[in-house]
Amino acid sequence: MSKEEWGKKVRAELKDKDPQSLLWKTPEGIDIKPLYTLEDLKDIADISSYPGCFPYLRGPRATMYTHRPWTLRQYAGFSTAEESNKFYRDNLKAGQHGLSVAFDLPTHRGYDSDHPRVVGDVGKAGVAIDTVEDMKLLFKDIPLDKVSVSMTMNGAVIPIMAAFIVAAEEQGVAPAQLKGTMQNDILKEFMVRNTYIYPPEPSMRLVADIMEYTSQHMPDFNSISVSGYHMHEAGATAVEELAFTLADGLEYVRTALKRGLPIDVFAPRLSFFFGIGMNFFMEIAKLRAARVLWAEMMASFKPQNPQSLMLRTHCQTSGVSLAAQDPLNNIVRTTLEALSAVLGGTQSLHTDSYDEAVGLPTPKSARVARNTQLILAEETGIPHVIDPLGGSYYVEALTHSLKTHAKALIDEVEALGGMTKAILEGMPKLRIEESAAKRQVRIDLGQETIVGVNKYTLEEPPLEILEIDASEVREGQIKRLEYIKKRRDNKQVEQLLEKLIQAAKTDVNVMPLAIEAMRARATVGEVSNALEKAFYRYEAPTRTIHGIYGALYEAERPEEIAAFHKRIQAFEKRVGQKPHMMVAKLGQDGHERGAKIIASAFGDLGFQVDMGPLFQTPEEAVKTAVQKKVHVLGLSSQAAGHLVLVPQVLKTLKETGGNDILVVCGGVIPSQDYEDLYAQGVAAIFGPGTPLLKAAENILTLLEKIYKIP
Repeated sequence: MSKEEWGKKVRAELKDKDPQSLLWKTPEGIDIKPLYTLEDLKDIADISSYPGCFPYLRGPRATMYTHRPWTLRQYAGFSTAEESNKFYRDNLKAGQHGLSVAFDLPTHRGYDSDHPRVVGDVGKAGVAIDTVEDMKLLFKDIPLDKVSVSMTMNGAVIPIMAAFIVAAEEQGVAPAQLKGTMQNDILKEFMVRNTYIYPPEPSMRLVADIMEYTSQHMPDFNSISVSGYHMHEAGATAVEELAFTLADGLEYVRTALKRGLPIDVFAPRLSFFFGIGMNFFMEIAKLRAARVLWAEMMASFKPQNPQSLMLRTHCQTSGVSLAAQDPLNNIVRTTLEALSAVLGGTQSLHTDSYDEAVGLPTPKSARVARNTQLILAEETGIPHVIDPLGGSYYVEALTHSLKTHAKALIDEVEALGGMTKAILEGMPKLRIEESAAKRQVRIDLGQETIVGVNKYTLEEPPLEILEIDASEVREGQIKRLEYIKKRRDNKQVEQLLEKLIQAAKTDVNVMPLAIEAMRARATVGEVSNALEKAFYRYEAPTRTIHGIYGALYEAERPEEIAAFHKRIQAFEKRVGQKPHMMVAKLGQDGHERGAKIIASAFGDLGFQVDMGPLFQTPEEAVKTAVQKKVHVLGLSSQAAGHLVLVPQVLKTLKETGGNDILVVCGGVIPSQDYEDLYAQGVAAIFGPGTPLLKAAENILTLLEKIYKIP
């Protein structure tokens, strides 16, 4: 059948509509046709390549999973080193191949557990590590010369890396025997995740220090994992995640070369980390396109070792795609995302647990997540064939389109002078936030279906969740810190920290001194503070986007927006100003996607909105809200600190005369915690999946009652 004959058949079935009417434009701006044929592949040269051969379209290894499957990792950290260690050992016994460590937020931000700014954060969203002793407990009875360890750490990467090396040393394992990966990707922190400590330039210097140290002393350890995952979770499209991640990688390569490291010394140990979402074929194509683009980019540096050209990647299924509503659906979502990663050729994989939209995974949900990978690896037969979708008309054409679009965006970054300069100008962050706002509109309008959230909804009893007593964890960490400080040679520690400060102020690599300091039982906070004295603690400017959510929503449902604007006008006429809301992020949680979208959308809908700076204490947030005379203080929670931080806000409001300010909460808050928060004075709680116009209407209704507006 010819193309013309097929077109006639389509028009007949669709009552004379043109086949072009079936085109789907993806969020990336790529037009997807309903049919792909051999003709779509005629200008694509890469598809005839073999796995393990340049440009590695079909995988970095010639045998891929037929020799051995991907490494099964589960990213986890549970409050204390002891609890996390038990979880790791249980998982290793149950078939997990490597460890992936999640640290708590104070550790990420370089604070010890006894610091006054981290009262509600200790042991939340990961394991608290203050000293080498904590690190030794974390890996007790786990042979570090045999088990590969991946660590997600960026801001406090120097003391954490040093503590890991010393813990292994005291286990009898030399640095050269260690296998694994340190994320060490600070650039994406300034874009999306925000667990930075120092400014971009000195932060890049510390990245180079680790790359240099590992190239000399840890030949089997990946010194950096360039992470697109957090961009994906912040709302980036596949094109943006792909382009900005590879542009970050290019910046790290240039940084290492400026340090004098030969390309073939460090490039084979670079790795990448991508998020895998629900657009099944797009995610497969993303991994394939990433390998080709990276190989072509690296070829310009003329490496002699073919491994310098290979993009090796870890993948994690998407946390953002998990829904709090009807959460067992998340098992299906995670399975499909894991399948995308495998068909795309990942080297290792983490699968999210179905309950992570509301809290930390329980042992049961973690087992389901782990077994999802084991089923794919051992029951499906998929690993027996290399790149089984290779040659698919659609997959090959989509891979080529993604590569072309991403290359154009990389060229934009290069025109700005590279990724560091682009980040300082705010370009990548702005693009990702715009994409996140556009997606929120599609979800709120029902243009993008999320089963159980905006379609096919039902009421479900709350899930059993893993409860962490942060105050108990913090007290235990403080006792351990006090014990260590009494037993160590404090004078020696002070001398080593002073040497570290001086090294940081010069071009001396700080890693050897940091290792000495941690060996003498300096703390993570003390080493971080020493580097802070040489540099300074960075505060990124707070910016929000405007006009996207409101314009797109109004274009589809103008009557709803018009009706809401009338209510805003009535409020302004009665009160003398628009409803005024401040959106605050409390504690050390830097995940700001939700807060930024709320601030942007509410501003478009007619509220006067202030966005508080990141990392505020409850006292600081209240002080700002009272000074600005806001009507509403919106608290965005992501890292399970709400039961500590929100009551502190309410208490401080009463003490400072801010009783008239409504406190509302949003984000990841388990439904079983709602009653407690309401009893303490929270006016409204908006869980994941709440349409933003509905949230705005509910808050405006509360204000209308207070100000007696009919």
